[in-house]
Parts: sequence; C-alpha cells; structure tokens
Amino acid sequence: MNKGKIFKALKAIGLIVRRPVLLNKILSEPDEWKNYVISKYNLQKGLPIVTLNAITGLTEFKLNPVTFLDGGSLPTDLALLTGLAAKIKDCSYFEIGTWRGESAANLARVAKDCFTLCLSDEEMKRRGMDEQMIRMHAMFSKDLPNVTHLRGDSRTFDYSSLKRKFDLIFIDGDHHYDFLLQDTRNILKYIVHDRSILVWHDYGYDPENVRYEVLAAILDGTPVESHSRIYHVGHTKCAVLLNKEMNSKKPDFPVKPESYFEVNMNTKEWNRSG
Repeated sequence: MNKGKIFKALKAIGLIVRRPVLLNKILSEPDEWKNYVISKYNLQKGLPIVTLNAITGLTEFKLNPVTFLDGGSLPTDLALLTGLAAKIKDCSYFEIGTWRGESAANLARVAKDCFTLCLSDEEMKRRGMDEQMIRMHAMFSKDLPNVTHLRGDSRTFDYSSLKRKFDLIFIDGDHHYDFLLQDTRNILKYIVHDRSILVWHDYGYDPENVRYEVLAAILDGTPVESHSRIYHVGHTKCAVLLNKEMNSKKPDFPVKPESYFEVNMNTKEWNRSG
C-alpha cells in the first residue's frame, strides 16, 4: 500500500473514531452485509428455496385488493400469506406495517381475526411523512370488522398487553438491520406459540436478489436451532420460519422457472371516502 492510501485509511479511521455513526454507514453497504452473512452463516446465495405450491398446498389464489403500487406486496407475497392462513383453522394473524392495508384486507377474507400495527399519525408527522401518505394508511382495512388497528412504534410497543399468541405473523416494518432485529426478537418473545409461522417481507429486493441486510437481521434475531426451518419462498420477496422442515433446493440465480402463473385481472373503482 502506498503512502497516499495509508494516509487516506488513517484519516478514515480517525473520522470513524470521532464520529462512530459513520461505521453504520459503512456497514449499511450491500456488499458488507453479504460478506457478513457469508462469513457468519456460510450462505453464499441466500436461503434455501421452497415453492409457493409446496408451502401452501394450493395452485389457485384469489386476491383482493391488489394495487401494484410502491411499498406494497407482490401478488405472490399476498398469495403466500393467504395460502398459509387458509391452512390454519380459525387463523389469528398479526402484522407489523399496515401501509394501505392491502395485506390486512386480503388476510381478513381467510383469517378469523387480524391485528395490524403501524406508527401513530403524530409519529409519522414527526418523521416528516407526507400528509397524503398518512391519510392513505389502512384505507383498505380500516372498515373491516375482523381487523384491529394498533398504533405505536414496533420496537417499543407493549406486545404483552395483547395477552395472546398468533398463528401467522408478517413482519413488514422498517427493514434496516437494527429495526428488523428488534422486531423479530419482540415477536418471538411475546406473541408466538410452538406452531406459529413467521413471514418476513423484503427478504429480497425482488424474487431473485437477496437483501442481505434483512437476511442478517433474520438470522441474528432467531435461535440457531430454528435456522434449518427458515426458507425463501420462490417467486416472492418473502422469507419464512416454518414449524417444520421441508424439502428445499439451493438458491441459484437467475432462476430457470419450473412453474409460472396464469393471471386474470379485474379493475374495480375505489369509492370509499378518506
């Protein structure tokens, strides 16, 4: 290493010592998270993959509503959630991250009861969120009788106050490592039973590109003995923790499809106020 590079390296170390927050910036780079996961868990290309059909036992899914808009779930993500809930008698569903209420509204059709948690309007305003975005929260789920809307920060919310466990949990809040790590630990500590299924959204940027920061939080936030039951569900952006091990295949990208989907779409006007 020449003198110029040595000087730059020492200067960078000095900046980090004076401002430790800069270390988080370095670690937030995608390649650093990938290297972290590979070195700690030896997962070169991410989690083993199970198919949507195998995990749900279904080949047909009815979804409503689906907007295909930014920040929402893929249709295959919603198919995974509704398919899992349909297999559980009187399914109780809990999610972190309400947004427009698409996932909660879809689950309300197949689950007995649904709970969805998001920040209060006041907290969203404090964080500088757009007023129109705030008004759109829960637009699809707010009037559904079997959906309970909870407000609060998922990291500090008192889960013990619910005094119950849930069959299916969808974690779709802030996807940065520290936030997701805390969400995962809170869920496992307070509201799961021995047959619960956990689903994490945005394990992938898309179904073929792993988001290693999310994977790191999933693996660090769950007991090592459960890792053999954590999978990526093909054609989705989701990772799941199941209550049993399943046959799976090694990830290999780009994917050569072994199946595909036939889609029939109907457009419906949204006429409710708000």
